[in-house]
Amino acid sequence: MTKGNDKTAKHASNPAHMSVTFDTQASADRVFSVLHDVEHWPEWTSTMTTVKKMDDGPLVVGSKVRVRQPKLLPAVWLVTELDQDRVFTWCTRSPGLQVTGDHRIESVGSSRRITLSINVSGPLGPLVSRLIRGLNQRYIATEAKGLKQRCEAD
Repeated sequence: MTKGNDKTAKHASNPAHMSVTFDTQASADRVFSVLHDVEHWPEWTSTMTTVKKMDDGPLVVGSKVRVRQPKLLPAVWLVTELDQDRVFTWCTRSPGLQVTGDHRIESVGSSRRITLSINVSGPLGPLVSRLIRGLNQRYIATEAKGLKQRCEAD
């Protein structure tokens, strides 16, 4: 679905994966700095109640972050990929389940194309993804809207 320069891609063929893509005039530095500042996410998205880094220092691969979200159990997310101005990926695990959140920044002409995606895997992945698909779709859309607004704010 295309709306202006915002694009939303939901993978109906794989209910365990969904993504939202949008364009912004914000710089890659600005987008990455907002994404990297995880403890301030609750300021720009209602999908996060609290986000707290569990270790000292900057966010790096291997950092753990405790996240509380409405309607979901608290989870510890592990940063698995962090590439300045391009990628921020983290995952959380519970028995039989892994959820991976991916945030990608790509330059397209004078703008940035941001893709937020979530993938649910593991033996319980198909069942859980069907049970919380609607919630995940609302959350990822809310996060994309909030991220765009935060990045474009002066």
